[in-house]
Amino acid sequence: MKSSGRLLGKFAKGKKTFVGEVDGERVLELDVACMMDLARDGSAAKLMEHDLSDLMVLAPVDKPSKIIAIGLNYRSHIKEMNRETPRQPIIFSKPSSAIIGPGDDIVLPELSSRVDFEGESALVIGKRASHVKDGRRHIFGYTCMNDVTARDLQKTDPDWTRAKGFDTFAPIGPFISTEAPTRVTTRLNGRVVQDSPLTDRVFDDATLIEYISTIMVLEPGDIIATGTPSGIAPMKAGDVVEVELDKVGTLRNQVVRPR
Repeated sequence: MKSSGRLLGKFAKGKKTFVGEVDGERVLELDVACMMDLARDGSAAKLMEHDLSDLMVLAPVDKPSKIIAIGLNYRSHIKEMNRETPRQPIIFSKPSSAIIGPGDDIVLPELSSRVDFEGESALVIGKRASHVKDGRRHIFGYTCMNDVTARDLQKTDPDWTRAKGFDTFAPIGPFISTEAPTRVTTRLNGRVVQDSPLTDRVFDDATLIEYISTIMVLEPGDIIATGTPSGIAPMKAGDVVEVELDKVGTLRNQVVRPR
């Protein structure tokens, strides 16, 4: 049965970049300036078709006003970390400058001796949210994210800004699905290292939006990374990390040393 959802992305062909809708191996170019405009408006005219194989797939959202991430939101990860279940979401932020797209390199910072992958389901806000009680209505779509973390710095710093905020520490993509995923899987060099249903989360998508919107306004295009399951581990130069969500696709990035 064909999915009723839409699969959207940002693409490059030569010097041209555009937002498009994926239909199998074809991409329908949309008459919209950026993904945030599509999130606000919900629709756009179709201009022309491209072969997906002829295009470079970029990060679907590259300059959100903010990225909010959630700590300790999977019961398996809470057990892995030997922590208590949070009574309310643990939130932190990552800078939008950390965003990279599919196929881009994750660069290991010289300041850290241990950098971990964290495969996650992330949601993209489509409708401005402030003190809302209908969180699900404010979701534009869903995408894969790797919440790359300098674990050694996270353990020593008073907050997580440095550990989570290095350039290249927020790979997202490959696409945005308007249909909610059900499972997140992470592979390291082809081996499954994380695999969990999203039902293992303590706080679901709607609850997270409702909670965060009592603290800060969420704008169209903003990203909420909803936590990682058990199985986190360090990466080394040469590794390839893949984060997969059903309905969305697979986000693939290689790990490299600074050049």
